[in-house]
Amino acid sequence: MFIHVTEAKYLKNYEVEVSFNDGKSGIADLGPALYGPMFEPLKHNDMFAKLQVDKELETIVWPNGADLAPEYIYYLTFQNNPDLQGQFESWGYINS
Repeated sequence: MFIHVTEAKYLKNYEVEVSFNDGKSGIADLGPALYGPMFEPLKHNDMFAKLQVDKELETIVWPNGADLAPEYIYYLTFQNNPDLQGQFESWGYINS
């Protein structure tokens, strides 16, 4: 199953309440993803808060063209869930 973002709501700082097509939802701190020239403007909360879900890309996007891979958002949301560690390892987000 490919993971897609179905809903996202800005909460505070770099935290986003996010729902996925597998029925899971949670809160992701996207702060660790904000590096590099495309993401630098998003370090300003007023710009970060303008996030939305692009229905075609099925992930979170911002007005400056920045977006994040939905599986990375999923990882940031559920990285402490022991049941998902095998999935995250297969995606290359953790090493065994």
